Amino acid sequence: QVQLVESGGGLVHPGGSLRLSCVASGFTFISYRMSWYRQAPGKGRELVATITRYGVELDYIDSVKGRFTISRANAKNTVYLQANSLKPEDTGVYYCNDDSSSFPWGQGTQVTVSS
Repeated sequence: QVQLVESGGGLVHPGGSLRLSCVASGFTFISYRMSWYRQAPGKGRELVATITRYGVELDYIDSVKGRFTISRANAKNTVYLQANSLKPEDTGVYYCNDDSSSFPWGQGTQVTVSS
């Protein structure tokens, strides 16, 4: 069955960095555009970044442009999110899925940005 397993979150100070990873299984990874999403406390889930099947960065929400970078390793069925210059408003649970959120959600990885 489809599994999405996110990792790499943590507690960081403002200005810090994290590298999030998501390992996918149960589907043909290279056939799908992949995205990172996040859900801040008390808010809905939002799309953060999307990458094409062959690794071209497609889009980012305005609030993370220039700070976050999405990438993927198809041989490892893994999508990454490099998050730099983190701000308190980046706090939330980060999830991966395809760009249509077709698959069951994983458990996510918690990112907390606080001084």
